[in-house]
Amino acid sequence: MDRKLRNRILLYLFLAGVLAYVLIELSGRKPAPKISAVTPVRENLISSISSNGKVEPVSPYVMRAELDTFVDKVYVREGQQVKKGQLLMELDVKDAAAQLAATRAKLLAAQDDLRTAMAGGKPDEAAKVLGDLAKAQAKRDQLQKDHDALMHLIAQQAATREELAANDLSLTEAQAEVTRLTAVKQQFDRSVKLAADQAALQVDQLKNQIAALEEKVRQARIIAPADGTVYSLGRNEGSEPLKPGDYVKVGDLLAEMADLHKVRVRAFIDEPDLGGLEVNEPVKITWDALPNKSWSGRTETLPKQVVQRNTRSVGDVLCSVNNDNLELLPNTNVNVRINSREHFGVLSVPRGAVEVDGGHRYVYVVKPNQLGVGKSTLEKREIHVGIADATNYEVVSGLQEGELVALPGDVDLHDGMNVIVVNTSAANS
Repeated sequence: MDRKLRNRILLYLFLAGVLAYVLIELSGRKPAPKISAVTPVRENLISSISSNGKVEPVSPYVMRAELDTFVDKVYVREGQQVKKGQLLMELDVKDAAAQLAATRAKLLAAQDDLRTAMAGGKPDEAAKVLGDLAKAQAKRDQLQKDHDALMHLIAQQAATREELAANDLSLTEAQAEVTRLTAVKQQFDRSVKLAADQAALQVDQLKNQIAALEEKVRQARIIAPADGTVYSLGRNEGSEPLKPGDYVKVGDLLAEMADLHKVRVRAFIDEPDLGGLEVNEPVKITWDALPNKSWSGRTETLPKQVVQRNTRSVGDVLCSVNNDNLELLPNTNVNVRINSREHFGVLSVPRGAVEVDGGHRYVYVVKPNQLGVGKSTLEKREIHVGIADATNYEVVSGLQEGELVALPGDVDLHDGMNVIVVNTSAANS
């Protein structure tokens, strides 16, 4: 074949290929990805926050052991309703009761000693000391009178100096005896006062011991402080509820009770969700143990701080909950949903249709394409959203009713992309 003819044929074939490609592009026969789309609709949206929480009694009564001893008797079981003043449990205080009886006997004896000391000492001892001193003083006084009489008689030469000397010697001895017995009485008085002080101190000490022992004996009787439900008993070493014979130490939990008709739930709300919360917002509580039940409540107290809880930064929101049937038990873990805001008749779009880029939210609006039957073109459009529920966003601006929005699938969407819509639905269907 002639070289020129062959080159001409190759050129014609190349031009034919280019022309075929252009015709295919213009005729729209290039395969386009198939997508689903959704039409935004108007509906009522409730912005809710879901988290977990724990049930707590509103006004719990916690009873703890105030002495080291053994459990003697247990009169209640967990979950039992009790009345104020009802006996719940008794601890073993036999030793304390025996000590109390002995100490009371010691107090009676000490009080007798105090009365004796306050009266001036033992009567026989006091009488002897006073009697001896009185006799010595009387003898001295008599000898003094004899001395005066002898001096008068000597002046009249009716007595001798020898008689006066003998009398004066006896007077000196008598005065010495009075001095000695006066010291004895002073020592006796001091000992009586010391005995009175010691007896008074002992009486006070014994009274304090009796009060402590009476309190210890009283503490052995664990009494219900109010009407309510015993929702928890202390645990023994085997993690079982306390029973007779179990040993408890000071501070160990004996029982917890409260009026469970009104409980609260401590909801653990993640930090980003705290800003939209207010007091008195409706709350729904569910419990996995009773899957067909739910309880209503209200937010009561908002957190003052954020704390670390495992891997989460949360605030504790207290919610009041009605528990008339006493089904929610303290310390159980529950699910919490707080309905913070509700908007009526707003345009909504599925969360899955919205992309976030640099703090802005976008959707891909499906626009009919004039080229090619069945094809459409995607338009990337920024929208502004309001509240959101678990599945939808409220669209404040950027979309109109009736417009079609692409849903993500196996193909990455982009602006100007040709697509074929194979399935459409309403946003809330």
